[in-house]
Amino acid sequence: MKLSSYVCGKWYEGTSQGVETFNAVTGEAVCHVSSEGINFADVVRFGREVGGKALREMTFHDRALALKNMAKALMADKEKFYEISAQTGATRADGWVDIEGGLGTVFSYASLATRELPNDTVLVEGETETLSKNGSFLGRHILTSKPGVSVHINAFNFPIWGMLEKIAPSLIAGVPVIVKPATPSAYLSEAMVRDIVDGGYFPAGAIQIICGSVGDLLEHLNEQDVVTFTGSASTGRKLRTHPNIIENSIPFTMEADSLNAAILGKSVSEDDPEFDLFLREISKEMTIKAGQKCTAIRRVIVPREKVKAVIDGLSTKLDKIAMGDASQEGVRMGALISRDQVRDVAEQVARLTQECEIVHGGSDDFEVIGADKNKGAFYPKTVLYCDRPFEKTLVHEVEAFGPVTTVMPYDELDDAIDIAKLGKGSLVASVYSYDNVETKKLVTSAAAWHGRMLILNRDCAKESTGHGSPLMPLVHGGPGRAGGGEELGG
Repeated sequence: MKLSSYVCGKWYEGTSQGVETFNAVTGEAVCHVSSEGINFADVVRFGREVGGKALREMTFHDRALALKNMAKALMADKEKFYEISAQTGATRADGWVDIEGGLGTVFSYASLATRELPNDTVLVEGETETLSKNGSFLGRHILTSKPGVSVHINAFNFPIWGMLEKIAPSLIAGVPVIVKPATPSAYLSEAMVRDIVDGGYFPAGAIQIICGSVGDLLEHLNEQDVVTFTGSASTGRKLRTHPNIIENSIPFTMEADSLNAAILGKSVSEDDPEFDLFLREISKEMTIKAGQKCTAIRRVIVPREKVKAVIDGLSTKLDKIAMGDASQEGVRMGALISRDQVRDVAEQVARLTQECEIVHGGSDDFEVIGADKNKGAFYPKTVLYCDRPFEKTLVHEVEAFGPVTTVMPYDELDDAIDIAKLGKGSLVASVYSYDNVETKKLVTSAAAWHGRMLILNRDCAKESTGHGSPLMPLVHGGPGRAGGGEELGG
C-alpha cells in the first residue's frame, strides 16, 4: 500500500516507492510513504489563494463551529483510530492521550473562540489609546488573519494530538494549514485527515497534508507564512536556519525534545506520600508511549541519602509494568515506533554509559508478552545512575528517546537547582515536596530554564494531570534546548 498526500484539492500518490513503514509490534510492513512528484509551489499557492481566501470570509465563530462539528464526528469514529494507533506500538492508554486528548484540545479551542472572540473576521485588542491632547487622534490595536499558510512539521510520537493542537488555532485564526506528519506514523495522521476531508467541515485548501518529504516547500514561503516544528533539537535548528526562513523573517515556532527533570525535595522522607508520587510519576513517564514523549522525565534529581531508596523503589514499580502487544491482557507498555528507533535509543544509552552506570534494565534479557521482541520495536525499561552530575555532563546533553531515565544525587538544595539548569532549557520540570519554603525556592530559582513547572504533593495529586501533560489553557514550550517556542496557551 502507498500512502497518499492531499494537496491542491485531491489525493495524490507519490511517483516513487518511497520509504517503507512497519508495524511496531509485529515488524510487518504497513505502507510506503512518498511525496515524489508533488509541485510544492502549487500546494502553497492553493492554500493561500483558495483555502485562505475562503477561511478569511468565515468569522471566528464560523471557524470554531466547523472545528466543533469536525471533532464530534471524529470522536464518534474514534475506535477506527485506536485500531490504527495500535500499529504504532501504542497501548489503549497511549492512544487515549493522542486521539481523545487531541480531539479534546480541538473542543477546548472551539469553545474558547466562541466564548472570547467576536463573531467577526477582525479582533480588536485592548483599550483605545489617546494620542493627542484633545482626543481627536486615537489608536487601536487590531488583529487580522495572515494571507499566508501555516506549515506544520510534526513528530512521530503524537500523530493525532500533535497535528490537531496546531490545526485548531491556525484555522480559528483564518490561516490554512499544510500538515507534514513524521513518516513512521504518517498513516495514522493521513487516516484522520481523510475523514476530515470527507466530512467537508472546511473549504477546499484549508487543510492539506504532505506524506513524505517536503522537498522544496520551504523555498516557496514568504513573510506572510508561518512554520511550526515539533521534534529533535538538531532537526529544528537546521530548519530554523533555512536560508528562505532567515531572508524573509518567516515566523518559526519550535518545540523540541528536552532533558526534563523531576526533583525530589530534601525534606521528603521515604514514608511521605510525595516519595511515592515521585516514583509513580517517573515510572509513568518512562512507560507511557514507551517513553517517546518530548516531556518525558530524563533526569531524576534526588538527595544523595535517598539514591538507593529511589532506585530500588523505581525498579520495583517498573518490574510490575508488563511490555508487549497492547491487545494482550495485562500489557501496560507498548513498543517504540520502529526498529530504527530501538537502535537509536540503544546507541544513546551506550553513549550515556561512558559516564553513567546502568542500575536497572538496559540488556537484551527482558520479556515481551504476545510478540517477538526480535521483530517488534521493543526496548527495556532502563534506569542509569550518574554519581557526579557536575563533572559528568553527558547526562545533560544526550537524550535516549525511549523508556530511559538517569538518577543523579544532590547534597544541598542549591545543587539540585544547578543540576536542573545544566539541561540548558527544558519543556517541564516537576517538584515533589510538602514543604512550601523548599518548593518556592526550587520553583523560583529554576523557572527561567523551564517552560512549565509542576508542583506535585499530597494535596493536589488526585486532580493533577501529572508531569508530562501539556494543557490547552497553558503555554507549552520552553527556552534554550527546548526550542524557545510556545504552543497552546489558549
